[in-house]
Amino acid sequence: PEQARELSLLLPRLFLQFFSATSPVLEDEDEGVRAFLVGFHAADNDREAYIHFVGVDPKLRGTGVARRLYEEFFRRAAEAGRREVRAITSPGNAGSIAFHRAMGFTFEGGDREVDGIPVSSDYDGPGQDRVCFRRPLAR
Repeated sequence: PEQARELSLLLPRLFLQFFSATSPVLEDEDEGVRAFLVGFHAADNDREAYIHFVGVDPKLRGTGVARRLYEEFFRRAAEAGRREVRAITSPGNAGSIAFHRAMGFTFEGGDREVDGIPVSSDYDGPGQDRVCFRRPLAR
């Protein structure tokens, strides 16, 4: 419950209100929303898109749902002329790091390394270190 509350703080309503066109959702009639990806195109440049948050029903993990959501986001971003996608994760989230690498993301440099992975210290505030990724989009 505490972790769920902390995660919910990363997803304020404004993301759902203002980025629905760039945020794919998997729903079904019986169970509602099963998976989603919240992402958007950079407002300050026409080159980048950013994946902010991804949620997948634990029953669907390992079935390729997250991969399909990412691929749909990549497609939409490329159609909008974006050439690169960026994302971040926590240094301790080995599953997320492996997933992003498998999806073609490369590490951005950090100010230190943890287990050979570049980490940006205090990226999201004091003690909130992050691993930063970039992925080019096919043209």
